[in-house]
Amino acid sequence: MKGLDSKVVIVTGGGGGIGRAICQRFATEGSKVAVLDRDQAAAQATVDKIVGAGGTAIAYTADITNYQAIADTAEAITNDLGLPTVLVNNAAFDRFMPFLKTEPSQWDQLIAVNLTGALNMHHVVLPLMIEAGGGKVINIASDAARVGSSGEAVYAACKAGLVGLSKTLARELAGKGVNVNVVCPGPTDTALLKDVASTASNPDKLVEAFRRAIPLGRIAQPDDYPGIIAMLASDDANFITGQVISVSGGLTMAG
Repeated sequence: MKGLDSKVVIVTGGGGGIGRAICQRFATEGSKVAVLDRDQAAAQATVDKIVGAGGTAIAYTADITNYQAIADTAEAITNDLGLPTVLVNNAAFDRFMPFLKTEPSQWDQLIAVNLTGALNMHHVVLPLMIEAGGGKVINIASDAARVGSSGEAVYAACKAGLVGLSKTLARELAGKGVNVNVVCPGPTDTALLKDVASTASNPDKLVEAFRRAIPLGRIAQPDDYPGIIAMLASDDANFITGQVISVSGGLTMAG
């Protein structure tokens, strides 16, 4: 991809399945990767893989729901690697349950990670990106935001909010050289999917239902996403902003 070499890239949830794959892809493109995760061991494991392959990455442990922690972490990233010009908001949290069986305390947890955390990241990192002369934001939402998903009402609402936030920021920041786009994964073979499935009455049946609903006939793998994300972060996407792209094996085909 054009223009990714030596760029400073922040990836939230970088210790997980999709996040780790994203971090590794940017490292192969020559980027300097800030692997951000609340799980220190997971973040470091991602860094170890990247460094072992000859790339550049540093692990940062912070909770994205804590604004001050993110502000402090962004300052550390800037001191260690330079001003960030790519931000991938990938961290997510979900629970599978019919809305009327949920409780407000569960809503608070879901909103904190899936929406407030992303707000924190944008509010802290975007000024640094503008200072650097511009950059790219790729927000990882969900097909649940586009079409709804039974058992994921609050999660879908948060991700739909992230889509709306992304389009608004794309308009507000277009004159400052910042592009904002959204990638919507479908069901993916990650720990998050296993956690979500475990909250259902029949986890295996749920996962099989997901698989059968996908025209390409399989659950996604983490490596299905880094290509489009790296492209949107590259100079090849300089004229793309405010767009929402599903990577879901045809599960949704939104125009």
